[in-house]
Amino acid sequence: MAQVRALKEIMALLSANSTAAVNSSDTRMAGCLLIGIPGLEHLHIWLSIPFCTVYVAALAGNSILICVILSQPSLHEPMYIFLSMLASADVLLSTSTMPKALANFWLGSSHISFDGCLTQMFFIHFLFVADSAVLLAMAFDRYVAICSPLQYAIILTNTVIGKIIAATLIRSFIIMFPSIFLLKCLHYCQINIITHTFCEHMGIARLSCSDISINVWYGLAAALLSTGLDIILIAVSYIHILRAVFHLPSRDARSKALSTCSSHVCVILVFYIPALFSVFAYRFGERRIPRYVHILLANLYVVVPPMLNPIIYGMRTQQILEGAKQMFSNLAKKSR
Repeated sequence: MAQVRALKEIMALLSANSTAAVNSSDTRMAGCLLIGIPGLEHLHIWLSIPFCTVYVAALAGNSILICVILSQPSLHEPMYIFLSMLASADVLLSTSTMPKALANFWLGSSHISFDGCLTQMFFIHFLFVADSAVLLAMAFDRYVAICSPLQYAIILTNTVIGKIIAATLIRSFIIMFPSIFLLKCLHYCQINIITHTFCEHMGIARLSCSDISINVWYGLAAALLSTGLDIILIAVSYIHILRAVFHLPSRDARSKALSTCSSHVCVILVFYIPALFSVFAYRFGERRIPRYVHILLANLYVVVPPMLNPIIYGMRTQQILEGAKQMFSNLAKKSR
């Protein structure tokens, strides 16, 4: 019923703009219809419960992590600065998708303007690329800390960290901003129904009546030059790290070095494995795997890693645990 109401809303918008539609034969003015999870519309209310729970947990966990790092001077080190960047990107990534998805599940609010859809698409992909770059920066931090410990403070200065942050944001913007113009240049001549809970690049491109070959190739190139390159560089970093660790003379030193990297490795696996599985399943298993499975995986991907990252670092990093205890202790003292 919610989808029927939204479809009527789009038809009303098309009718209201009939003169412009006739002149331009372009349906962008009517906006887009996000139908949610196809085939599971009758379960939207029930599905919203775990999604909302995980989203709230992700917001709370990452917010606490950011507050702990900012409030504790002992955590103002490169590793924790990058971790706070990762937490910030996670909050924004989940927030760019979940509120609209939950509004769809609860209220049947499926309609989104075309420009709003492009904006959501840009931020989702921008934050994903930024997340990947932050993980690469964290791998570089661990590489320097283990392979060149005596030069750690010299290499990772505040100036260098600032340049890494700026490069992360600039790269993400340069990679994703052209996709907006590529989508705007396409011609749209039908009702824009997206079988998803949020807008993404190829989902919008497939609505077009034009040739989308350039969008396909640009999307592939952007993925390879950002996430693909990051995965290769992270793998190379950890090959060097493992070689350095196993050449350490002391068994305790090897255990300590591996322990400092274990949290980051877990976060890397949580971030990349679902993403890669979703991409390959979408491209090569579209006929074998039901569409609703792809949509569920995509939605879980934008909330589950952000929820798990604070738990992984909080449970496995003693400095963060101590910082959290001290922060809450100080808050308790102030409230008395």
